[in-house]
Amino acid sequence: MNQSSAPDVIVRPLRESDWPEVRRIYHEGIATGQATFEAEAPDWRRFDDSRLASHRLVAEASTGGILGWAAVSAVSGRPVYSGVVEHSIYVSGAARGRRIGTLLLQALVDSTESGGIWTIQASVFPENEPSMRLHLAHGFRVVGRREKIARMAHGPAAGQWMDTVLIERRTRVL
Repeated sequence: MNQSSAPDVIVRPLRESDWPEVRRIYHEGIATGQATFEAEAPDWRRFDDSRLASHRLVAEASTGGILGWAAVSAVSGRPVYSGVVEHSIYVSGAARGRRIGTLLLQALVDSTESGGIWTIQASVFPENEPSMRLHLAHGFRVVGRREKIARMAHGPAAGQWMDTVLIERRTRVL
C-alpha cells in the first residue's frame, strides 16, 4: 500500500525497523495525558503480538522520518467479532497540523474495509479535541460516554478519574 495525498508524505505498512520512531511518537502521546491510559509504550514483541499485521501503517516524510502511525487490535477472539477492531492513531508533535492524521485515518479505513473489517472503534478522552474533530470529520460517530472509566496513572491528570468517549465507524462497503 503506497498512498499519499500530500507530495511530501507516503503512507505505507509499518515495519519492525520503524519501531524506534513509532515508539518515540507513542511516548509523545503518552506524555500529553490525553492519548492513552498506558504509562509506557510496549516493547516491539508486545506491540507486534497485539496489533493486526495487515492494518499497521506509518506516515513517512519523503525525506525520511516517521511522522505518525496507526494500528488496529481485535476487540475479541470470538469469530463473530472478527470484523470489529479498535484503532490507535498517533501523530508526532512536530508533524501536527500537516494533515498526517487525515492521511493515516483515510488509509486505515481503506485498509480495513478491503480486509473485511466492518467496524472500527476507539475510546477517546473528551479533552482530546483534535482527535475527536478528526474522527467525526471522517465518518465516526459518538456511541457513548464512559464516565470515570479508569484512573489516570501518569501525566498532568495523574490520580484523576477520566471519562472516555466511545466512537465507531461502520463500513459503507459491506
